[in-house]
Amino acid sequence: MARKQFDLLVFDWDGTLMDSTATIVRCIQAAARDLGLPVPRDDKAAHVIGLGLHEAMQAVLPEIDPSWYPRMVERYRYHFLSRDHELVLFPGVRDMLQELSQDGYFLAVATGKSRVGLNRAMNDVKVLSLFDATRCADETFSKPHPAMLQELTRELGQDMRRTVMIGDTSHDLMMANNAGAAGVAVQYGAHPVEQLTACNPLYSAATVAELHQWLSENA
Repeated sequence: MARKQFDLLVFDWDGTLMDSTATIVRCIQAAARDLGLPVPRDDKAAHVIGLGLHEAMQAVLPEIDPSWYPRMVERYRYHFLSRDHELVLFPGVRDMLQELSQDGYFLAVATGKSRVGLNRAMNDVKVLSLFDATRCADETFSKPHPAMLQELTRELGQDMRRTVMIGDTSHDLMMANNAGAAGVAVQYGAHPVEQLTACNPLYSAATVAELHQWLSENA
């Protein structure tokens, strides 16, 4: 069957492929609590998911002295590392990725995670072999800067106009807009639907099953 629109499908990781949003929120809150800092509300902590870790801590607690941010990062990592082995892919994600890979798409990940964190997560859930390339926030500019998508398309020899970024946050969709790629939203992650809609995604999926069907029929 002729390819419809895209050759390269780029996925966010946390909140898009991996069911980790609630755990990340709790770890951000625990880090602040450890240090006696103001504990951010759930929605505020969820909003910074997808950013690089240092950028996320600055965004979630912008009013504190900057000297606290490295300690926030350290305490966050402590809490997250104690729990990340419990995290799983959203139901249906593995089947979707396997089918898309078999259909000949290039698959990639663009994430706010660190390289060590992403590799560990991908190994834990055994999907590393399904992806052709990955970019992490400690290797380049954090979302919504377009660098991750620019580097992925360059590495894989792909056209940005035939690339789609799939994510659960406005950071993902703004990165796509900034890079000149298409954007597809998923509604089951960190950001509320109205924030995603404001970024004018090509499509917005309420579930992994909807995303899988749309990609199969339209990508």
